[in-house]
Amino acid sequence: MISVEEAIKLVQANIPEGTSQSISVTDALGFTLAHDIISPIDMPPFPQSAMDGYAVNFDDNIEEYEVIGEVAAGSDQQFVLTKGQAVRIFTGAAVPASANTVVRQEDVMNKDRNISFTTEIKLNSNIRPQAEQIKTGAKALSAGTYIDAATVGYLATLGLTKIEVYKKPKVAILTTGDELVKPGQALKYGQVYESNSVMLDAAFKSKGISNITHLKIKDDYQATVAAIQSVIESNDFVILSGGISVGDYDFVGKALQELAVEQVFYKVKQKPGKPLYFGKKGKTSIFALPGNPAAALTSFYVYIYPALQKFQGSEFKGCQRLKLPLAENYSRKAQRSEFLKGKISDGKICVLNAQSSAMLSSFSEADCLIYIPETITSYQKGDLVECLVL
Repeated sequence: MISVEEAIKLVQANIPEGTSQSISVTDALGFTLAHDIISPIDMPPFPQSAMDGYAVNFDDNIEEYEVIGEVAAGSDQQFVLTKGQAVRIFTGAAVPASANTVVRQEDVMNKDRNISFTTEIKLNSNIRPQAEQIKTGAKALSAGTYIDAATVGYLATLGLTKIEVYKKPKVAILTTGDELVKPGQALKYGQVYESNSVMLDAAFKSKGISNITHLKIKDDYQATVAAIQSVIESNDFVILSGGISVGDYDFVGKALQELAVEQVFYKVKQKPGKPLYFGKKGKTSIFALPGNPAAALTSFYVYIYPALQKFQGSEFKGCQRLKLPLAENYSRKAQRSEFLKGKISDGKICVLNAQSSAMLSSFSEADCLIYIPETITSYQKGDLVECLVL
């Protein structure tokens, strides 16, 4: 049995980086850049007006300026202004090279075709210089950048229509347990509703992963082997729920061994989630999670989420980690590291009730997991603890 820190390092070392594909910028939301983006243009590509007003060839000795034309946004008309001349100009329009400032329309008095100014004029005001944002040939974005709405907009600003991104992983979720039935069916004595598959499906989808296959496995050894074998070569991640402990009907471990899956580790000194398995076969990563729902979801956030990030070319870091003060005293018997469901309130962390690995009630209201290292038995109110923000 290994520590949480050792398990995280082993996952990081054994998850492969995925492959890339070319996609449209308009479809790139939620992907990660596979290569650096080099700007093909200056942005802006010309000196650009930041205001509606007048582009002026300004001289301190001149009080009135002749307006000789107009430049609208998108116009390709070019003017050469001599001293004492100006053009009407609008936001986003190209500023004539001979203009040395743009004066806001609010600061201008009009008289026939001439204008004068009601405020002190500063040279180069309200002009966005050419290449102010980026120059041609400069690196606009680095490989590994997560593509959000702003990134999509930036790529479009540079005129790009296709980019190379890391492929999203294909995931198979396999659920074991003859006692489990789908929600909506009538429960017989001894049965419970199956929640892990829908919970894990939602967890993956919350991280932008939607190519997910589901299988329900009977508590039978040959059925377990056949089910795992059917998905192991066609998916990047295989996630098994339940059947990894040592009970008479827990067949997952033996099935993985028969299928020549390389075990990286089995069992972690943590609560919940001690019987966690991680292995690999070829480029497929296999996680066998405990059947208890809170243990399975905790394992997703601690191990699988950062693995997904690495596979897609991002940094292996998982949930954001913060250190915040505890709202109350906490004590326990130190045996394993512990992940407690917590709630952040007024800058402090409250430990929630219902911490059992079988319960999701507290998880549903938690916004963090409080990490308690295995060597620590107690905290005082106000002590800083590490938490994983969900």
